[in-house]
Amino acid sequence: MSGLPSESSRRRSVQRTVTGYLFLSPAIVFYLIFLIIPVGMSVYISFRKWNMLVPLSSSTFIGLKNYQDLFRDELFLCAVKNTLIWAIGTVFLGMLIALVIALLILNIRWAPFWRFLVFAPVVTPLVAVARIWGSGIYKTSGGMLNSILAMWQLPPQHWLADSRIALFSIMSVAIWASIGSTVIVFTAGLKGIPDEYYQAAKIDGASPWHEFRHVTLPLLRPTILFLSVTGLIGAWQAFDLVFQMGAGGTQSGVSAVKAIILLNVYLYQTAFQNLRMGRATAGAFVLFLIILCFTFVVLRVLREGGVESYE
Repeated sequence: MSGLPSESSRRRSVQRTVTGYLFLSPAIVFYLIFLIIPVGMSVYISFRKWNMLVPLSSSTFIGLKNYQDLFRDELFLCAVKNTLIWAIGTVFLGMLIALVIALLILNIRWAPFWRFLVFAPVVTPLVAVARIWGSGIYKTSGGMLNSILAMWQLPPQHWLADSRIALFSIMSVAIWASIGSTVIVFTAGLKGIPDEYYQAAKIDGASPWHEFRHVTLPLLRPTILFLSVTGLIGAWQAFDLVFQMGAGGTQSGVSAVKAIILLNVYLYQTAFQNLRMGRATAGAFVLFLIILCFTFVVLRVLREGGVESYE
């Protein structure tokens, strides 16, 4: 019986537990109000037909019909396809360009100035970026790109109106606007690689390409993993540029909306323009599952690497 805790020790243990939960209570309440309850309400709404013009209690339960209607909607499938192209292009092509720039300006003269120059677009609001490119550089009549084409006796292009190139035009702006932060992260990763590895590679007679392939890339794997995961999460939620620059007609006879619409734009239009909140929340959960799957795949592919793996 002497090994059992006394009444006073049990009381102190309960007091410590209650005190701990009291200190945690602000975070728990915040988590409950801004995450648990909204997610629970979204799950509830995704199984109902609700247009936001009537109380939620007056909505109709329709089960999985919202999810079924999503995959029967041609515009939703176009949005998934376009967002997949957008994610792969802006993230992986952007990372490739950023890595090349980071390597080129790593140790050159005035490297901080060049990094500042590359980073400058990142701090520019995307609304301003969309305005500059959409109303200036991409403008059909008198725009900078078409003026350059005219100098070479080439026909002008409808950069934002031609459904064949509109999505890629906006993707180019997205890469330009975000590449600075990727360059900075790659620069930090490159500076974190010890010189001893490169010295050992030179002693073994490795060429610059072999140094890059067998030293730089493996040791940059954690950096690439971080940029891939965060980039894909952001890319699948892209909205600003497409929404601001997506206005325009069509040149090839195919609907320009289908050519450029992304998932977040589709969800916005479904919820706030078409007033189909149930279908929109169902689409949001589909988007969450897509992001989860992509993140899991990237984590599986890039889970090993870094300086620690060489030690």
